[in-house]
Amino acid sequence: MSYKDTINLPDTDFSMRAGLSELEPRMQQKWDEMDLYQKIRDAREGRAKYILHDGPPYPTGDLHIGTGLNKILKDFLVRFATMRGYDAPYVPGWDCHGLPIELQILQELGDEREDTARREIRRMCREHALNFVGIQKEQFRSLGVMGDWDNPYLTLNEQYEAGILEVFEKMVERGYVYRDLKPIHWCYHCRTALAEAELEYSDIVGPSIFVNFPMESDVSDLFDVNADDDVNVLIWTTTPWTLPANLAVAVHPKPSYTAVRYEHPNTGQSTVSIMADVAVDPVLRNAGVEDYERLGKVKGTELEGLTYRHPFIDRSCPVLLAHYVTLSEGTGCVHTAPGHGAEDYQTGLENELEILSPVGERGYFSDRAGMFAGQHIEEADDNIINHLVEEGYMLDHSKETHSYPHCWRCHSPVIFRATDQWFVRMEHNELRKTALEAIKDVDWVPNWGEQRISNMVEERPDWCISRQRSWGLPIPAFYCEDCGNVLLTAETVASVREVFAEEGSDSWFEDNDASKFLPEGTTCEECGGTSWEKETDIFDVWFESGSSHNSVCRKHPDLDFPADMYLEGTDQYRGWFQLSLLPSVAAWDSAPFKTVLTHGFVVDEEGKKMSKSLGNFIGVEDGVDEFTAEILRLWTSSVDFRDQISVSTDYIQKNMSDAYRRVRNTFRFMLGNLSDYDPAKHAVDYSDMTDFDRWALDETARLVDQVTKAFEDYQLHRVYTLIHNFCAVQMSSIYLDALKDRLYCSGPDWTERRSAQTVLHRILLTLVRLIAPILVHTAEEVWSHIEHKDEDVESIHLAHWPEPGDEWLNDELHERWEKIIGVREDVMRAIESLRDRKVVSKSMEAVVSLWAEDESLQKLLRDDKDTLTELLMVSELTIPDERPSEEDFEETYSGETHPSLVVAASPSDHEKCARCWNLLPTVGQNADHDDLCERCVTAVEEQQ
Repeated sequence: MSYKDTINLPDTDFSMRAGLSELEPRMQQKWDEMDLYQKIRDAREGRAKYILHDGPPYPTGDLHIGTGLNKILKDFLVRFATMRGYDAPYVPGWDCHGLPIELQILQELGDEREDTARREIRRMCREHALNFVGIQKEQFRSLGVMGDWDNPYLTLNEQYEAGILEVFEKMVERGYVYRDLKPIHWCYHCRTALAEAELEYSDIVGPSIFVNFPMESDVSDLFDVNADDDVNVLIWTTTPWTLPANLAVAVHPKPSYTAVRYEHPNTGQSTVSIMADVAVDPVLRNAGVEDYERLGKVKGTELEGLTYRHPFIDRSCPVLLAHYVTLSEGTGCVHTAPGHGAEDYQTGLENELEILSPVGERGYFSDRAGMFAGQHIEEADDNIINHLVEEGYMLDHSKETHSYPHCWRCHSPVIFRATDQWFVRMEHNELRKTALEAIKDVDWVPNWGEQRISNMVEERPDWCISRQRSWGLPIPAFYCEDCGNVLLTAETVASVREVFAEEGSDSWFEDNDASKFLPEGTTCEECGGTSWEKETDIFDVWFESGSSHNSVCRKHPDLDFPADMYLEGTDQYRGWFQLSLLPSVAAWDSAPFKTVLTHGFVVDEEGKKMSKSLGNFIGVEDGVDEFTAEILRLWTSSVDFRDQISVSTDYIQKNMSDAYRRVRNTFRFMLGNLSDYDPAKHAVDYSDMTDFDRWALDETARLVDQVTKAFEDYQLHRVYTLIHNFCAVQMSSIYLDALKDRLYCSGPDWTERRSAQTVLHRILLTLVRLIAPILVHTAEEVWSHIEHKDEDVESIHLAHWPEPGDEWLNDELHERWEKIIGVREDVMRAIESLRDRKVVSKSMEAVVSLWAEDESLQKLLRDDKDTLTELLMVSELTIPDERPSEEDFEETYSGETHPSLVVAASPSDHEKCARCWNLLPTVGQNADHDDLCERCVTAVEEQQ
């Protein structure tokens, strides 16, 4: 007879080859057709909520793999929460307004940009945004990310815009909003104000100049100067273009200042310069001055009130006191331009100086810049330096490298420029203090995030929320056409909000009649006028996205406030996290989130930021085409996302593909060996299972606990490691490998075989749930191949998180099996030595004798001999009472895991069973089946 027909061979149509490129789109289409997202919502209706609020990306182009990673991480957490029984809706969103989109449209318009009406630019921006919303939506969905994709939130939608104005209305009502002429970061390339979150810092090489401002006041009562001395106050600056706006010099009140006489290195004239005493030596030596004479010292307070002449503008300016002046660099005499610096501005306010900013929105000087009027500040830098040199005011000038703020969008250096802007007061109503207290109540992951955002909020200036652009939500303020008075009240904002809720913000630009947006009968409080001009500034896009907590979480019927989770990159501490926190605290006295989780940036294998120009850019669409979504999801789960994330195509292709195959083959083995198993008929009670099977359940229960904790602690890379190792080690290398003989060669209904199948079935139902949040397509495919499920649901994504049986977890068993696994490791080392010597080719060709000097270990060997025989997969195992003689064995090995253990091994001289291929002493003992072992004889005869 053919013994092959008596073998219980695996039988499954779950393919070894995944074919993910075909499987994933097919699976996603199936989910769409069955409306799986809504089925999940219905199944969890009424349960406790878990809200992960989506941070909106910009719809400006194809998605970067880093953005894909962000969405996949969110999907992991939402799916885990859903399986844990929470109602966890996921509403994706897009930040559709803002400079990135407008700049792309202006580039398309080219020379026609200046002649294109604002409403036309807005129309083009809207079309552009909606086009890429559609493109990015499909790219996100191709990654297997589940959400309400048919109803995302878009910041350009009427109801979202109304929600922004509701937040603004509350902040106006509470007195946080004001308009003022203040210096703010300004990009003259993009022609708009910039918030702190829109800045990036990089090194530039720029001028460093030391300039003498001629004194107008007589200082002979302070210093030992002569009547004919050329007396100056010496300043240092790295921004020569700000000198036309100089209105004062600031000195510190406490340090000593001195006047120094020296021969000017360029003019050869005797010159006197006033500077901080500690700055004299380094400044003059660097300028090439060797001989100089100190003419006395005074405290900075004694310089207050002195005046000097501006070096090239007909202007008399004062010397003022300021505690922010430092002596670590420069001269201790700080050039002060209130229109071009935050500290300078404050000094200007305190001393009633003009907030002068003679620089236009494109970076050109106005008439207030004197001889440099009409020049761009970039060319004026050198021209100012040359003029100061020619006129003898320049003591020293050089180039130096220093960190400088740049525009996040065009990457050009920005300037500080005073303009009329709208601001949020950080000190009003203790907003800063309240925000800092709210931060303490949030769970920050990693925990250093709390300190990071606290420092940012502690140090941030008032928030400039206005922008001079077209594509965004207009600030709903009005100006009296008769007297210029500004009108902004909670009532007027509410009136505009009602219009926008019906018609959208485009109506602001399309309807010239301002009265349409105001309460009936509105008059100017100053002059009684009734004619109004609408504000042309729009909101900072961060104010728009930062209001999503209201427009989405507080308004969406499926969501809730505050959200359980915000999850974005580490750059959002000064972006979306911070600028969601401030309006939420200001409007509702609460942080908008309970937990904030951050991830690092994706870089190439050399640590370089990915960009298309460098050729190291991996887009989501390309990534899915090259690797498939399942491999990208597995890669995402494998990285410690809290740090910088390095990625290369070779790494993903090799390492993740190998890991995926190991997991997939584990499922294939289980499915194949359960083809004839029906738990209703064949399940074996725990008490009747083999010790080996109970160990497998114990390992599975511990895996569930560890994976659950890893999800709960947001250590998602541990989820990958735990599951991968379970499949590769506990299952494939140990349990499943040893189990093959029992599964294939036992009689079909033998208790030991059904025991193994019972365990495989339970592990299968557990493991498929554990991977469901990660490998969403594979888990669904596996689920569809499981004939006997323990939940009557049509999708694994409707199932619940696994709950192992109470008896699975067995500490006594676990402790004993740690020793048994140690014995296995020692035996494998001995057999490996035989393999290296080519004495045997596999473990079943070896006979092994085990003896331990340690009595407790020796007892374990005797008690668990049958289990060890199966586990070790050797031809024959003996446990002698005395130490095996080295003369009787090919290899005698002292244990490493168990030092008291002696492993003696030799090649077996038994015959090989023709059915199970084991070399056993019972082969040939049956006359009817002289080529079979005793076990196989019984199995064959039962099937005849």
